Amino acid sequence: MNSTTTPSSRAAAPRHFDPAIAEVALKGLRAPRKTLPAHLLYDEAGCRLFEAITRLPEYYVTRTELALLRQLGPELRERIGPGAAVVEYGAGAPAKAALLLAALDRPAAYVPFDIAEGAVTATAEALRQRFPGLALHPLVGDFMDGIALPELPRPLLGFFPGSTIGNLDPEAAVRFLRKVRAALGEEARFLVGVDLPKSPEVLVPAYDDAAGVTAAFNLNLLHRLNREAGAAFDAARFTHRAVWNATDSRIEMHLQSRQPHSVAVAGVPIHFEAGETIHTENSYKRSPDAFLALAAQAGWRGEALWLDPEGLFSLHLLAA
Repeated sequence: MNSTTTPSSRAAAPRHFDPAIAEVALKGLRAPRKTLPAHLLYDEAGCRLFEAITRLPEYYVTRTELALLRQLGPELRERIGPGAAVVEYGAGAPAKAALLLAALDRPAAYVPFDIAEGAVTATAEALRQRFPGLALHPLVGDFMDGIALPELPRPLLGFFPGSTIGNLDPEAAVRFLRKVRAALGEEARFLVGVDLPKSPEVLVPAYDDAAGVTAAFNLNLLHRLNREAGAAFDAARFTHRAVWNATDSRIEMHLQSRQPHSVAVAGVPIHFEAGETIHTENSYKRSPDAFLALAAQAGWRGEALWLDPEGLFSLHLLAA
């Protein structure tokens, strides 16, 4: 057996081995079409790289959503009323929450919720300094598992920016929206960022930038598996690919093997053919009607919709 088909032993003994991550990784990598869950992209290094992505010229999502949040402030303040508690799902950075809280009338509490503990802590600390009278309740966990909220004042406003809901396929999106409705309760609202369908000439560079930051973000997943799943990936044997899937209206991110080789993951050899990929993330692009149809299945109704002038991005205010 030549060296390209022998499990690599390049990596040192794994640090911070996590059996749960190893189990999830092996489940996806042993499937007929290899895949890994997108949440594994967001370790500490992944979060830093994603923040760098949000500042890239090709990545229109963040700057467009920030502009919309500045625009909708007065209308949202009137719709929500005074003394609201804001629950942010996927609270990886403070900028959008700060704009939202500043727009509201005397917000009483803020709950940042994310799977990355470091991101939650940093967001809470930044907002503690910006809003010293605000009650903060940081929570760490996977938003797909649901959330047990502390006792909070009413009204409740959920917040899910960044088009993160685009990472969920339609069935998962409906499950998530149902969990949020159950957690927030009756008479709650939910402000959700949703990326819109558009030309692949705009979409693909947003996920495959000229500077290679998104490629580094995707490839960082392999380094994480080396540390936490007992893997021995050589990242140089893979390349980042972003593909527009018009049938499903989504951008797909893949890691493509450059050559035939095998990799040990928690002691299990995983073989790759040349050109074979690991599917690491989807980003669905949904029209307002398509998103509202999903929301209705979960018991939400559309109350307000904001679009930017170029038709790049949307913010939906849903009502329970």
